[in-house]
Amino acid sequence: MANGLSKRIFTFLMLISLVAVALNLLATVEAQNKKKPRRDVPIVKGLSWSFYQKACPKVEKIIRKELKKVFKNDIGLAAAILRIHFHDCFVQGCEGSVLLDGSASGPGEQSSIPNLTLRQAAFVVINNLRALVHKQCGQVVSCSDTLALAARDSVVLSGGPDYDVPLGRRDSLAFASQNTTLNNLPPPFAKASQLITDFANRNLNITDLVALSGGHTIGIAHCPSFTGRLYPNQDPTMNKFFANSLKRTCPTANSSNTQVNDIRSPDVFDNKYYVDLMNRQGLFTSDQDLFVDKRTRGIVESFAIDKKLFFDHFAVAMIKMGQMSVLTGSQGEIRSNCSARNTGSFMSVLEEGILEEALSMI
Repeated sequence: MANGLSKRIFTFLMLISLVAVALNLLATVEAQNKKKPRRDVPIVKGLSWSFYQKACPKVEKIIRKELKKVFKNDIGLAAAILRIHFHDCFVQGCEGSVLLDGSASGPGEQSSIPNLTLRQAAFVVINNLRALVHKQCGQVVSCSDTLALAARDSVVLSGGPDYDVPLGRRDSLAFASQNTTLNNLPPPFAKASQLITDFANRNLNITDLVALSGGHTIGIAHCPSFTGRLYPNQDPTMNKFFANSLKRTCPTANSSNTQVNDIRSPDVFDNKYYVDLMNRQGLFTSDQDLFVDKRTRGIVESFAIDKKLFFDHFAVAMIKMGQMSVLTGSQGEIRSNCSARNTGSFMSVLEEGILEEALSMI
């Protein structure tokens, strides 16, 4: 009996050891997946991986620390900030024009139809981050760089991949017109063919398209952006049970209600969005058609099966997108307030100092 008891104790201890080893390996893999710098991605002239190394070395820590507090109170702001970054980059490039308020010259980009549902609270967060950074370092970090870093941290703090962001963007002096904004933002009713062409014109390939669409794994959508698939006739590519659920949320085409983008894990940045598409539970036409179209279907399936694969490609696509038509060097300005251009057209002494320092690093 003593031997039998000893064997059971030994077996139990061995199982505990194996579980501990497995958990340790899992934690190690997760850590590697979350922080894997992608400095092999080419960057445009004027940007640098270490742009603020001397002028504001703690800029990333300041932003992430503050966003942890913000998201603890409202995780929905993570998706809102990420969406603002997308909408900024696709119109005139990643230069902070979407952050500008309208002026005497006309309404700003936020007044354009695709931007009407951007959360105003997220714009406040960006300006607050800018204020914190400027308090610590002076007016040396642009609003467009602040937004790019905030978008990355929105992904990370929601459970997504960590990646390095090349910095050195300058802020635009003017916002785009409402027509320009409307014509440059891919609509939710777009088919895969339109999206493939649109992204190719921006030097983003099919994999980039499918990966960036994965940003819809967090966030919400307003009924009018997808009820065209419900009324007057139901889109045959939509799961009927999913459609019936959406009809309860959106009883009319113009309902003011909202629906989560990813029904499986709406507040977690993971690969469940692609599982949704495979089950015909994509919210927008622009989502579901990625699974319908043969050119993108295989990528959707690969990302649904392999979260790490999705994370790797998402990080690369974000770095590429974040460099579209950026202003660098002496172009644009560094705004003292993200929602308004500076009162003077000349660069401050601080701006000149950071410019010379950054150029010496490139």
